[in-house]
Formats: sequence, C-alpha cells, structure tokens
Amino acid sequence: MSSSTVGNEEEKLYPSPLASHDDIVKDPSVFWDTLRRFHLLLSTKFMIPVIGGKELDLHVLYVEVTRRSGYEKVVAEKKWREVGTVFRFSATTTSASFVLRKHYRNLLYHYEQVHFFNVKGPLYSPSSDSFSGSKHSWRSELAIVEYSPKPVTHTKGSKPQGRGTIEGKFECGYLVSVKVGSEVLRGVLYHPEELVPPPTVPQNGNAIVPYGCKPHHSGRRRRRNKRKWDPNYPKPNRSGYNFFFAERHYKLKSLYPNREREFTKMIGQSWNSLSPEERMVYQNIGLRDKERYKRELKEYKEKMKIMQNLEVAAPRNLTGSVLNGSQRMA
Repeated sequence: MSSSTVGNEEEKLYPSPLASHDDIVKDPSVFWDTLRRFHLLLSTKFMIPVIGGKELDLHVLYVEVTRRSGYEKVVAEKKWREVGTVFRFSATTTSASFVLRKHYRNLLYHYEQVHFFNVKGPLYSPSSDSFSGSKHSWRSELAIVEYSPKPVTHTKGSKPQGRGTIEGKFECGYLVSVKVGSEVLRGVLYHPEELVPPPTVPQNGNAIVPYGCKPHHSGRRRRRNKRKWDPNYPKPNRSGYNFFFAERHYKLKSLYPNREREFTKMIGQSWNSLSPEERMVYQNIGLRDKERYKRELKEYKEKMKIMQNLEVAAPRNLTGSVLNGSQRMA
C-alpha cells in the first residue's frame, strides 16, 4: 500500500481467501505461503518479527488466537498472557503480551478477517484498539515498528541507570536493547572485522551487560590495531566456520536481499546440519589458512628484525665515515 493510501482503508478491499482456515491450521507451509501472498496483494511490507533473539512463529500465534475466537475476543477477555505461555519466552523478554498483540494486529489481523471470518469489502481496523485513538489510523507499513523515545531528563549530579540485553548476534555486531527508566532503547552495536565464531560454542544470547561499561581490549584487539598502520602485517587466519559463513552469506544475499538479519541463524542451522565429512572440508581450509598465517607472520617478523638491525647499523656507519673524514682533513 503506498503512502497516499495510508489512513484511507475505505479504498482497499479485502481479497478472496487464498486457502481454507482448516488447511492453514493443519499445514504451516500453506500458512506461510498464503500469508506472504496476502501481504503482496495488499502491497504491504512483511518481515518475520524477532523476539528475544528468536523469530516469532506467526503460524503458532495465528492458531492460538483463532482457537480463542480471534483477535478482538482475545483483547476483550485479556487472554494475551495465556497465548504468550505457548511460546515460553525467556525471562529477559518483557511485555510479551503487548508485543504479541502488536505483531498480531500488524501482520495477522486482516489475514484473520479474510481466512477465519470470511470478511469481504473494505479494510477496517479492530474496534478495540489501544494502539491508536481513531478507527482508521492503522498504517500500511505492517512489519515496521516505529519508535520515538521520549527525552530522558536527569537532575544535576544524578547518573542514568540502565541495563542492556543482547537480543541477537550477526557478523559485524550485536542487536541490543537498553532499558533506562521506563524507556527501552533498541539499536545495533558494531564491531568491525570481528571474526564470527562457530555456533557450536556455547553463547548466552540474552546475557545482561551493565550500562555504560568500558570495552575490554584483548591481545587480539591490539594486534588488529597494529594492522591498521602497517599494511604489510599478515592477514589473520579464519576458522573453517568463517569460510563456510562467507560462502553461505554470499548465496543468501542474492536469494533473500531483504532478510539479512536472519542470515546468521540460517547459516548456523546449515552448519549444524552438515555431516562430519562435509564439515571437515571447511575445517581443512581453515587449517591451511592457519598455516598460511603462521608462515607469513614468521616472514614478517624476520623482515622487521632485519630492518631494525639495518636502522641500528646505519648511524654507526655514518659516525665512522665522519670520523675518518675528519682524520684525513687533519
């Protein structure tokens, strides 16, 4: 739906059902196929939401809500918390009921009207709507969550207190959220040139980190800084998983250009599904690259040592030449 039609749903009509409700409930593939086509027919954007670092299963959400007679019934009877228990969110995921209601309304409400209630005619917003003050204030950008944080003021001498949560990880950084008072701020924390570790290494994706903590500089970070001013420093080696990640990322980017935030999870699942023989191919590449790095690092250090010896010897030769010249003049 273009921006000219935002807020004017009377001009949009519900399409015909793409499948029966029973088939949608029984077969998740039918649900995903019809849901994507439904948003395409309405010209609305569609992305799978991520909660607590994991993709929200919209099929399960649709089934649970329609089992309870639909969106407006669940809102009226305040059953969103009951629906949320099915997903077993982590303890760090707050306001799950609100988030589920928001995503259902944005992504599934009109789909429900067509496939569960067989509604025809113009689009309309739910009658019980806590997200807007008017009936027709629903916007077409269904999958985009807009956030305009209120300015946080602090009295003189006070320090803002907050806690941060890592919601997800990707090749160049982390998806994080920070709660300061009643405000929840979300963003991306980048770390350029960071190598991606294999997913088999245990990681705490919902770790709590202190607000405003200073970064720890490891030996590897110092080595990376050295490369910035010395272009001759050898390129660090990569693991077999890093080679696999780069190969899969290139392919996925050409197939799904608008789903990059999902690539890390998809690649991790592909890596875990490889057989030992298939994984050994990439691990051998990583071992060869490690040997390459050791060899180049050894050569680099030998060259640096030779250059340092030449720099030390040069002043001595120059001093000796000056002394010999002065003796001849005398």
